[in-house]
Amino acid sequence: MAIDLAMLRHAVQTAYDQHHTAAGGENASYIPYLANVPSTLSAVAAVTVNGDIIAAGDSDFQFAIESISKACTLALALDDVGADAVQEKVGADPTGLPFNSVIALELHNGKPLSPLVNAGAMSTVSLVQANSVEERWQRILAMQSALAGAKIELSNDVNQSEQTTNAHNRAIAWLLYSADAMYCDPMEACDVYTRQCSTLITTTQLATMGATLAGKGINPITKDKVLHEGHTRYVLAEMTMEGMYGSSGDWAYTVGLPAKSGVGGGILCVVPGVMGIAAFSPPLDPVGNSVRGQLMVAAVAKAMDYNLYAA
Repeated sequence: MAIDLAMLRHAVQTAYDQHHTAAGGENASYIPYLANVPSTLSAVAAVTVNGDIIAAGDSDFQFAIESISKACTLALALDDVGADAVQEKVGADPTGLPFNSVIALELHNGKPLSPLVNAGAMSTVSLVQANSVEERWQRILAMQSALAGAKIELSNDVNQSEQTTNAHNRAIAWLLYSADAMYCDPMEACDVYTRQCSTLITTTQLATMGATLAGKGINPITKDKVLHEGHTRYVLAEMTMEGMYGSSGDWAYTVGLPAKSGVGGGILCVVPGVMGIAAFSPPLDPVGNSVRGQLMVAAVAKAMDYNLYAA
């Protein structure tokens, strides 16, 4: 599909100008590191499948990837064990409950249902093929870097902040183990999952991740084939169903594109075959999605007339 780059530049800049100071929302407070990120930061970026990069605002600021990492690890697990195994062992349905819900596990006999909630993400981590905790971690970190087209690194500050406040996730990991939905040591999975959420990424790198998924697994910057072409559809399907937490249905209804958010303030959105759109701003709505990020991504998509469900 031909992309009008002048139109895209205008859409990105206009989205930033109109929404980068939008009121509302608060930084995530339950993770100390996130609470202290300056709430005035905002950025929006688009990267096309041809490698064009267009950005506005604080697009080079590194922020915690948080739950967006779940999509990256899902991509790796799909390549390791296949789509059928991921669907059978983890699931492919929205839970209808918060992303850290224990009740969701109990209601479904211990099956996490979605790789994009905390329980399903830890189960997905345990499916990654590895002979040690470090090999599992390094493979996940390498996938994040390959998708972003840049070296992604762990933030010791974020990781320390996360590891000291993840008792709830440790409990979920043991519940998964008791229900035979954990495929390695549960504390290993929880540790690696916490690390994968603690890496730092820029808005432009996040948009590159989106462009890699849009381009059927080929990174438009490095030209590397990052994941199996046939597996990108499953990542995008999961993003559509659960990627925006409890607002996933509303996002599909109003924006019509697969997306994944993180409580670090990032939003990753994919226009299949065309581009990735990403935004960042720390203040979150009650569901856990960036207030300004949603506005900026939606504005770019609307201006470019991108909606999978439009006639």
